[in-house]
Amino acid sequence: MSVYAMFKLPRSGEYTKVLCHSEPEELSSLKELNGREGFVIAPFQHTSETPILLLHPEEIITAPLASGTDNFVTNECFANDTEERAQYGSVFSVFHSAVVGKRYAKLVLARQTIVQRTDIRSLEEYFFSACVRYPHQFVALFSTPKSGTWLMATPEILLTGNGTEWQTMALAGTMQHNGRATEWSEKDREEQRYVADYIRTTLSNYAVDVKEAGVYDRYSAHLVHLCSDFRFFLKDKYAVGDLLDALHPTPAVCGIPKEAAKAFILENEQSLRKYYSGFVGMLSPNGVTHLYVSLRCMQIETDVCRLYAGSGILSESHEEAEWQETESKLSAMRNLLIFKNK
Repeated sequence: MSVYAMFKLPRSGEYTKVLCHSEPEELSSLKELNGREGFVIAPFQHTSETPILLLHPEEIITAPLASGTDNFVTNECFANDTEERAQYGSVFSVFHSAVVGKRYAKLVLARQTIVQRTDIRSLEEYFFSACVRYPHQFVALFSTPKSGTWLMATPEILLTGNGTEWQTMALAGTMQHNGRATEWSEKDREEQRYVADYIRTTLSNYAVDVKEAGVYDRYSAHLVHLCSDFRFFLKDKYAVGDLLDALHPTPAVCGIPKEAAKAFILENEQSLRKYYSGFVGMLSPNGVTHLYVSLRCMQIETDVCRLYAGSGILSESHEEAEWQETESKLSAMRNLLIFKNK
């Protein structure tokens, strides 16, 4: 398997391809990213099977995206797997009980669904179609022998910067976007506040001149989220790894309190997240950094694709609503697998 990554920044008319002739470097901690450069592939929880990977580009190609429309259809039908739905209900009960019992303020429950690949289109064709369909998202495709091959179209910034000023965001709460004014529930607003509070507290240890803006509606294809932005300067611009280690995973993909919630998730979720809800992107403390949380993603295998999605569980959460939220999120990748012949 070759080692490469392709990505498109939000609202960009061009894409970048990163080529490597050697295996990625495996890191045991995000703190090892201090002062480093390269394309980062980080899992939800690093293990020997899913390590933090740092690709050292030997060739970087930037080219314009071709204009046009994608050749995939939108699937309005959600999954109809009764066994998968029953399993979700069982695990939801465990997560919800832990939150209602006040062991956690919030937990994020993720699920995986498997879809058969029914066409022979190339991986790059999937990537380019995602770029057309999701122009406002960060779209990335990467492939290494250790991680496998993944495609994503994510709205969530973990960390961007130009070597001087940096930015992150608190993104949480999800609704279907129907063209009308959004009316957010208190559950969604509370979920977003948890993420913003966590980021604000974390930045106080690593950043100065922190400016917070929000809360506003951030649109992501057919979905809309609550978001607030943070801009800041690092006390030590070479300590990006320390900040990433403190930020990741945020309550948007994990829970509160962070370490206890992560341990609970690893013990109780039905399937391993691997690189879902990790983060990817280019890192350069002296140049431009673009790191995004790995959401709306799938692992592409020879005959199947493994799609991932999650939702935040609070005491006010209802099982069916959370299931439907994950179904809506899964459709971002599921729709790319439904090909319409020309």
